[in-house]
Amino acid sequence: MTTDQLGTSPRWQVAEAVADAVRARHPAQVLAAGVQGALAHDEDTGHSEVELVVVTYRSGEGPRPARRRIDGVLVDLGVIGAPEYLRHARTLSTSWPLVADRYLTTVPIHDPQGWFRQLANAHLARLAEAGGGEFATLAREAWCEAKARHGVAARLAEWYDTDAAVLVLAEARTATAVVQGLLQRTYFRDSVDGVRRVGLAEANLTAVAERLDAQAEELAAAGRPVDGTMDDLLA
Repeated sequence: MTTDQLGTSPRWQVAEAVADAVRARHPAQVLAAGVQGALAHDEDTGHSEVELVVVTYRSGEGPRPARRRIDGVLVDLGVIGAPEYLRHARTLSTSWPLVADRYLTTVPIHDPQGWFRQLANAHLARLAEAGGGEFATLAREAWCEAKARHGVAARLAEWYDTDAAVLVLAEARTATAVVQGLLQRTYFRDSVDGVRRVGLAEANLTAVAERLDAQAEELAAAGRPVDGTMDDLLA
C-alpha cells in the first residue's frame, strides 16, 4: 500500500486525527508519533486495530495509554518516554522475537527529528553486539517456559478439559515459536505470525513436544543444555 493509499484508509485517518489531538493537547511534550502493527506492514483491513505509539521527551509526560473504539476503529494508544524506549531497544530478553518489530517497523505520523530511525539504529546496533551464546541463553530460558506451557496443556487433555487444553496449547505453540525465533535470531510481527512462520499453526501436543525435543538438542549442541545441576540453577 502506498502512502497515498494509506491516507485514504479510515484507520490511517483515525490514527492521524488521534496523533494531531495528542500534539495539540501536549505540544511541548510529544517528540514523535507513529503507527505500528498491521498499518505499518501495509496489511490494513476492515478489522485492523490502530496501534499508535506516542513518544514523549520524558517518561510520565503526555496522555495516558488507553484503548478505545473511535469512529468504529479500535485504537491502542501507547505512550512511552524516549529514554525508556531507547533502553528497551537496547535490551535483549526472552520476548525479543515478539517485541523487536516495535523497534524496527514504525511508520511516522509526526517525527521531525527522525527519532524512529534512531530507535531502529539503536536496536540494530545491539543485535550486532550480541553473540550466538547470548541468544542461546535466552532461548534456553524461553524453552523452559514453553515446556511448562506444554506440560499444562497435556495435563488438561488427560483430564478431558478440552476447552482449557486448547487454550493452553495455543500458548505453548506461541512459546515454542519464541524459542525458535531466538535460536534463529528471527523476529515476528506478532504471535500469530510467529506460530505460522515456524510451522506450528496446526501443531497438536505431540508435534509441539517433538519440536521442543529438537530445540533441546540444538541448545545442548550450542553449549546451553536445558538440563543442569543445582549449581547451574543458582549460578
